[in-house]
Amino acid sequence: MLHKIWEKCVNYETVSYLICGFLTTAVDFAVYTVLRQMDIGVGISQALSWMAAVLFAYVVNKLVVFRNYNMRPSYLVKEAGAFVAARAFSGVVTWVLMVVMVKLGGDRGFVYELFCKFTSSVLNMVLNYVFSKLWIFKNKPE
Repeated sequence: MLHKIWEKCVNYETVSYLICGFLTTAVDFAVYTVLRQMDIGVGISQALSWMAAVLFAYVVNKLVVFRNYNMRPSYLVKEAGAFVAARAFSGVVTWVLMVVMVKLGGDRGFVYELFCKFTSSVLNMVLNYVFSKLWIFKNKPE
């Protein structure tokens, strides 16, 4: 039984999703850090870093994780629209959580901000996998 659970949970898709999710998070953190170092506010930095991460995530999720190579323009528009809509929802959740945690934490410094960003990113990654697996990149008959 444990072997079946292991096979279900640890496979190409989940492992590649975690790796690509880590890389997406790295893009998010890098952009956020650069923007904050330029004295851009938390909210704007979070929004812009999220946009960069969504663009990166769409490409790697489509091509690497879910191995979806359908490049028909009408399909791409529908798929990308669903991807952005799902990411917008999870992005708003993440953005609100991030801003609230930073505000509630007071002036604890940048390391605390990164802790808040990590915490909100974990929730974001789980939501995004569920949306991608069950809605956006699910196997569809052509």
